[in-house]
Amino acid sequence: MGEIYAAGETGSVDKKKAIYYLQLAWDNGNTTAYTLMRSLGARPAKRTFVAFRGIIVSVAFVLLWFWLASLVRRFDPGLGSLPAWLWPLGVLLVAAGAALAVSCIAVFIIRGEGTPAPFDPPRAFVASGPYRYVRNPMYLGAICVLLGSALLVRSPSVALLAFGFWLLAHGFVLLYEEPTLQERFGESYSKYKARVRRWVPRRLP
Repeated sequence: MGEIYAAGETGSVDKKKAIYYLQLAWDNGNTTAYTLMRSLGARPAKRTFVAFRGIIVSVAFVLLWFWLASLVRRFDPGLGSLPAWLWPLGVLLVAAGAALAVSCIAVFIIRGEGTPAPFDPPRAFVASGPYRYVRNPMYLGAICVLLGSALLVRSPSVALLAFGFWLLAHGFVLLYEEPTLQERFGESYSKYKARVRRWVPRRLP
């Protein structure tokens, strides 16, 4: 079961039953049930647990790529080193990427009732926060952190890892993520794709 929702104290028994059955439908992937629950005044009773899951997933993701970056650095002696004068740009990229990733996680938890992980995705369609400007801000944030780290430690191997991560993310988005979101959210996602680009941020009117 997903998060348990509770009706307001003034809700009738019939209303509570309706919310209960809508919860079952929502847990099975029916996004319309989520909207109906909201219209009945249902509220998340365990948002803290959603936040906990989001933090665990995010920390695991960071540790994975930190470990991969440490592995690829063994190739640096054969590739040379990046210019030392690039370190200020590295600081900027790491700070901006981390802030972007954290804001995406917050939007997933607060607005989407889920996490960044494909196996525990948001229950509701998220098109706010950084997602107003670009469709994949989480991946862009991670790429900025990796590339910035490469500049800080002057590692060409980590810079190549950042490029490899983008290729991996691009393939995942094309082959799995976008088709899945299209199937789940239909016309809403089609309109979103028409106005927001995949990798290049847009300027709001």
